[in-house]
Amino acid sequence: MKKLIILLAVVACSCKRGNDKTPHVIIETSLGDIEIELYAEKAPVTTAAFLSYIDSGYYSKSSFYRVLKADELPNDNNTGVIQGGIWKSNPERKVKIPGIKHEPTSQTGLSHVSGTISLARLQPGTANTEFFICIGDQNQFDYGQTDTEDGLGYAAFGKVVTGMPVVREIQEQKSHGDQFDKPIQIYRIKRD
Repeated sequence: MKKLIILLAVVACSCKRGNDKTPHVIIETSLGDIEIELYAEKAPVTTAAFLSYIDSGYYSKSSFYRVLKADELPNDNNTGVIQGGIWKSNPERKVKIPGIKHEPTSQTGLSHVSGTISLARLQPGTANTEFFICIGDQNQFDYGQTDTEDGLGYAAFGKVVTGMPVVREIQEQKSHGDQFDKPIQIYRIKRD
């Protein structure tokens, strides 16, 4: 009986977190790891695209390169975002990756609360490898708000489940304007 309990404990510990509806990924950075739960049922197009970029190895040796801090945002309750992807580390590849169909928060039922991961974009249908993580609630990024000219907001598709202290440490790195003085390295992003 004792051997069975030990075996069950080992099997339980070796199981991956998340499932097909909420897969987990790990962002391994020079300042520590960030675990993200993705919402595949609510944002299937965005989640599938992000996972395909991970599986293709696009995020190996990428970076967090952009930051918004509390004093740069319109609402005093907001505390910022960090943005990462391959734009700084592999811009030639980024421009060749097609954009995906936009999934606004009005469709997904998600909101840009603290810890949310979302795809960056210019126009609807241009989002691809670049993403940002909210630090503090950022409802101005939701559908119907004024942060985007078209009012469609950004495509939220997951949330940090562990590693918000790492996210905050990244945000605190030296920056000028909205750019880090030295991009924070993302070693890789992997499925958990």
